[in-house]
Amino acid sequence: MESSPTSAEHRVDPLGDPFLRTCFALPARPVTFLRRPRLTRHLDQALRTPLTMVNGAAGAGKTLLVADWAAGLAQPPAWLTMEAEEERPGMFWAYFLHALRAWGSPISEQVGGPADANHVNRRVLSAIAEDLQARSPAVTVVLDEYDRVTVPEVAEQLDFVLQHAGQGLRLVLVTRTEPMLSLHRYRAAGALTEIRNAELAFTPEEAAALLEGHGLSLPVGTARALVDRTRGWAAGLRLSALAAQQSPDPETYLKEFEASRSTVADFLLAEVLKRQPEQTQDLLLRVSVLDRLCPDLVNALTGRTDAERILSELCRGNAFVEQLGHSWYRLHPLFGEILRAHLRVRRPGLEPELHRRAARWLRRAGSLPETLSHGAAAGDWEFTAGALVDDLAIGQFFTGLRSDDLARLFSRMDPGATSPATDLVRAARELSQSDLGRGTAHLRHAEARLATGRADPAAAQLCCALLEALAARLSGSPARAERAAESADEVQPEVPAHLLDRHPELPALLLTHLGSAQVWAGRFEDARVSLSRVADSPGRAATLLAREESMGHLALIDYLNGWTGRAEHQALESVNGTEQCGPFGPGGSGIGRVVLAAVAVDRNELARAEALLDETDGPPASLHDPVTAAGRAMVTARLQLARGNTRAAVEAADPAVAADVASPWADSHETLVTSAAHLAEGRYESAAEVLRQLGDGQPVCAVEAARIQLAVGDAGAAIDLLDSVPGAHPAAGPAVTVRAMLVRAQAADAAGDAAGARRLVALALHEARRERLRRPFLDAGRWLRPLLVTAPLHQLAAGWLRPDSSSYGAPGGPGGPPWPIVVEELSTREQDVLERLAQMMSTQEIAADLFVSVNTVKTHLKSLYRKLGVNRRSDAARRGRDLRLL
Repeated sequence: MESSPTSAEHRVDPLGDPFLRTCFALPARPVTFLRRPRLTRHLDQALRTPLTMVNGAAGAGKTLLVADWAAGLAQPPAWLTMEAEEERPGMFWAYFLHALRAWGSPISEQVGGPADANHVNRRVLSAIAEDLQARSPAVTVVLDEYDRVTVPEVAEQLDFVLQHAGQGLRLVLVTRTEPMLSLHRYRAAGALTEIRNAELAFTPEEAAALLEGHGLSLPVGTARALVDRTRGWAAGLRLSALAAQQSPDPETYLKEFEASRSTVADFLLAEVLKRQPEQTQDLLLRVSVLDRLCPDLVNALTGRTDAERILSELCRGNAFVEQLGHSWYRLHPLFGEILRAHLRVRRPGLEPELHRRAARWLRRAGSLPETLSHGAAAGDWEFTAGALVDDLAIGQFFTGLRSDDLARLFSRMDPGATSPATDLVRAARELSQSDLGRGTAHLRHAEARLATGRADPAAAQLCCALLEALAARLSGSPARAERAAESADEVQPEVPAHLLDRHPELPALLLTHLGSAQVWAGRFEDARVSLSRVADSPGRAATLLAREESMGHLALIDYLNGWTGRAEHQALESVNGTEQCGPFGPGGSGIGRVVLAAVAVDRNELARAEALLDETDGPPASLHDPVTAAGRAMVTARLQLARGNTRAAVEAADPAVAADVASPWADSHETLVTSAAHLAEGRYESAAEVLRQLGDGQPVCAVEAARIQLAVGDAGAAIDLLDSVPGAHPAAGPAVTVRAMLVRAQAADAAGDAAGARRLVALALHEARRERLRRPFLDAGRWLRPLLVTAPLHQLAAGWLRPDSSSYGAPGGPGGPPWPIVVEELSTREQDVLERLAQMMSTQEIAADLFVSVNTVKTHLKSLYRKLGVNRRSDAARRGRDLRLL
């Protein structure tokens, strides 16, 4: 029987006990509390919607946020912090009414109040709703820790009052769990304001400000890393900050603290784990080994059948279980870290078994990366390597997509694990680092074990073929690579089609390795067929590195055949593609940059060439194959020759490659560099002797040899070499034809045929202009310079090959030396020498001023004279001023 309460009754609950005053007090904020205006602005909407829900995990900062907002209102709301006893209907409404009275807006005496702690009738609820409906302005009530109310009857009654109070009540629920109200109806009507975990999370900037409030002035980067680890969880940030205050190195502590040995662990174990039933605690401990989880996977780890219900409840209860969608969940990172440490204490020895179960379930589900991770964590290496090989994913060691991850994961592999799959993985890991010896040894072990096995594992055989092709590439053996390609063709029909479709990188990598070995052997047409099949294939992420490597090798073929512009275009595509995987793409060779450097030398862009060569050093994971090594040696040597460093050029020309077969183009270029160095030093007989060792080289080699033969006085041999180029190599490009024309022009000039020489030089200028080929003219020698100041050759060379006369004045006057074709850039030391030479300093004075020997100064002077096209000190100074070098 309900009765009208007296004023004395207002001070006691239905049980006759005094009301707990702390339940109605606005919580105090600590001095380190950080106001977050973005959230308080959102909370202001609570004054306009009937229902507001602030729903977040324990320690998410819900209560302090709402308290801070409430304290800033002109009319503070009624506040009620729920206690466990208040979940009974009568007790709940007694406290609700007392909160209104404590707030200063007593409910009408006619409303009465519940006399029974366990029940309340509809008359009281209707009276409350009617009384509130008449209020203006509306009454705002905050129910903190509303998740303690678990009786459905209370939720139904509260829903009734809220609906019938109309505009007279604004209800704010602060809760860890989803309240049992008709939230869908409020959302549909636009009558619900929601703030959830994601919005409650601290941003890096807010975290930095919070740390500042604790006396920790740290970079935003440190705060960002802490936010990533805690997911912006307020309690985690605050507890970490308090612990860091006690550390001699707060920044290091915040980066490296062990969550399982911190106050964060105490909080989560007490507030989250221990609040769960024993069986749910066991489930959480077991699933802590997973990065993500779904009900079936959880059931496999726990032996239960009700994981779907438990995960859903944990997620709704904000128990640090987050929903990812499509029935997948994950644990909060810190919570997972703490649970794993707790698992090792409460269930010692269970963790490897859980990883093993997870690996097998994930293998059946088709999730290979997670399968490998859990298999490795279980120490089950034969299963883990077998999963990689059976899935044909071994090619990912070389694609740049997961190369580093796989190398790190299998670096922990037990040496005692012996199976064809483990040997193949070891071979892949070593060969991906260009360790040919160890890689081949593991490959042979795998082949031997496969040969003695009862089964016919087609996937493993295909993986063998891929690794054999790579080993052939690294050893410069085209025949071995071709045998590997044939083996792959034989076994592919036995491999399930869906696996081949999923791993297009395998045939792409195999053809790339085959093409590279063929390039090394000088079999350019065969190589072009192999490499073009990869370069012309549709672009897919898995085949990206193989495509760009193939383009880089095709660019090298074009360059060696004299097609400089085409080579540059292919090389740029190669470099731009591999940059999407890293500097060269992990596992890449950097061949594209080598070709670009070669093109830059041909254009006399020496600084650019040097920068590109520096980049081809690459990271340790880059592939070091003979083709790239020889190409780099060739370009480095030619760069040193262009700068007058003959000794360095000869040393750089040797690629120091141990290969199964010799490379005709690599050997020819090494011979040519050595001969050209002797020629530059005036040792004509030595230059001619070295040329006698030159075999049948590529077109550009033959023409270069002809130039040197002509320079040493053997015009007949030079012309014979030139005559062999067009017929034998009809596809020779501009770099070949320009050099050939200049050699013929030099021969004509030496024979007194000035008109023929000018005609040939004009043809060479026309041809070279499109490709911006400057180096052939610089290398041609001094005989060419007088011709270039005559019309029309002067006009053909102006602007791209030599300075424009409109900018630098007229060519050298009568009796004076003609201009150099182009001014090669001076080295820093040559510039120093030129500046002192212009000051009329002697050779000895320059040496003393620069702290070098007199012989070193003489070497720099010789190079300086050559680059400026002069023979005397005074001419060098004048030329330097004319060309604005001084």
